[in-house]
Amino acid sequence: MPGVVEELLSAIGAEQVITDPAVMEGYSHDEAEWAPYGGPAAVVRPRDTADVARVVRVCADLGVALVGRGAGTGLSGAANAGRGWVVVSFERMNRVLEVDAVQQTVTVQPGVVNGDLRERVARDGLWYPPDPASAPWSTIGGNVATNAGGLCCVKYGVTRDYVLGMEAVVGSGEVVRLGRTTAKGVTGYDLAGLMVGSEGTLGLVTEVTLRLVPLRTGVEHTVVGYFDSLTDAGRAVAAVAAAGIVPSAMELIDRFCLRAVDEWKNMGLSAEGEVLLLARSDLPGESGQAEADRILECFEREKAVYAVRSTDEEEAEALFQARRLAYPALERLGPLLTEDVCVPKAKVPYMLEAIEAVGERFRTRIGNIAHAGDGNLHPLFIVPAGDDAARERAKQAFEVIVDEALALGGTVTGEHGVGLLKMRGAADELGPSVLAMHRAVKGALDPRGIFNPGKVFA
Repeated sequence: MPGVVEELLSAIGAEQVITDPAVMEGYSHDEAEWAPYGGPAAVVRPRDTADVARVVRVCADLGVALVGRGAGTGLSGAANAGRGWVVVSFERMNRVLEVDAVQQTVTVQPGVVNGDLRERVARDGLWYPPDPASAPWSTIGGNVATNAGGLCCVKYGVTRDYVLGMEAVVGSGEVVRLGRTTAKGVTGYDLAGLMVGSEGTLGLVTEVTLRLVPLRTGVEHTVVGYFDSLTDAGRAVAAVAAAGIVPSAMELIDRFCLRAVDEWKNMGLSAEGEVLLLARSDLPGESGQAEADRILECFEREKAVYAVRSTDEEEAEALFQARRLAYPALERLGPLLTEDVCVPKAKVPYMLEAIEAVGERFRTRIGNIAHAGDGNLHPLFIVPAGDDAARERAKQAFEVIVDEALALGGTVTGEHGVGLLKMRGAADELGPSVLAMHRAVKGALDPRGIFNPGKVFA
């Protein structure tokens, strides 16, 4: 929009404003395959909250849309720019501001990388549990925007469970404090919780206070199980849940994905069956061994072709590392679209069976990885580059899987967010009355409609 670049230059200085189209291209979208985006008018890289407030005021005055951006690792298009928008990149706001070892909290800027935060608080004997597969690259701001999960969340919860409070820029540039820093607090509505998972549609988070827990120091006990079908593996997941066991992680990866990792990283991993299921117990001492043995019994009872409690920590860690590498390994094979449905744990085998049927129906190659322990499944659609017909079939399959998840009492997204890819499914899940409530909240906190418009719900 004419004038917005000049106003930004005046507000925060030329050193923080990027207008080179070639450079801006790298900031204009996240990793969501086929989610639309347009060229922004400018990319700004603020140094502090005051800079962010100035940018928001400029955009509010001119009616220019803006979108916040962390590391761009998102998979729903939530960080994608529209044509003429302003992209606010938080890469320079990357400081850990305070670690309170007594209160067991940490306050950070949004550009702090998840993995770096975990390393920093470990020095004080503390742990930040949410660990998305993108933890080595994704930022806390992006994790908050999407309410990110990860491998440990089956037992320890997702990002929202650890956000105590925040500073945010809302409206026409107001800076507000939401939530708390104390262990308890019930004053007013939970507006901080509302911001978590809002995908940048309600404001820009500029500082976050997170709850921490004591660092785990014991040995985790890993159970490895191979199965001949996704359905058998799903039944094992349901059996573990029915037994009242809450593992510290339970991950699924099929042979196709495991081979892709092997071919890329030469990790020497072999598959004894079509599907690998990994589970861990982090209970201390004999309790952990006993829980792992109970998990092993569930695997064996549900037709595992091979199951064992691993005694080789290095090998066990390599298997979990393979799970984390599955998505980038498959990206090397061609355009990759990823699903993110979540169903009740008892329905996992039925959802996995439905995914297989959808792949056959639409003649689409689907790889499968999952945070199986909490029912969060990530079918991966692999499409040959340049094959438009295959791409269209994959998009149709994507939508059918959304419907199958809803039919089983599930949700259209467990951790990636709605963004641009899940708006139809989100509308079906929420229904007209709840959608109206969302729009009312959006209108109250973003009266000028500048924060990431056209995302989450139309």
